Amino acid sequence: MSEVHAVVGFVVVGVFALGWLWGLGAFLLRRGPGEGFWVWLTVAQVAAGLQAALGILLLLLGRRLVSPGALGGVLHYVYGLLPLLLFVFAHVIAREGNARLVGIDRPVRPWVPFAWASFISFGLTARALMTGLGIG
Repeated sequence: MSEVHAVVGFVVVGVFALGWLWGLGAFLLRRGPGEGFWVWLTVAQVAAGLQAALGILLLLLGRRLVSPGALGGVLHYVYGLLPLLLFVFAHVIAREGNARLVGIDRPVRPWVPFAWASFISFGLTARALMTGLGIG
């Protein structure tokens, strides 16, 4: 089961990398990301949810991550769950059509919060993968 969690972890990091690079490309080309971006968003959210569910299942089965340091394996769980919260946050900003929630009072194109959430989630899930594999 933990091998599946590790493989899905690599997939999730790759999916988030694709998302922020897609958003960056759309920004640099000064156009929208296209319909495929919304398909990517669905895949990203399902993959992240599946990964979180696998991690929670492993935790419930007693497979706790032990790692050196003051926080032990806690950072792995934080890095793994924060992307889910980020995407909820991105949905709120996209629905509102502005980023007043974060102190920016101007219109926001609906895909932009998801590209930013993907960028941050890429870093978080990469760190979660590193802590899970014992290399960080």
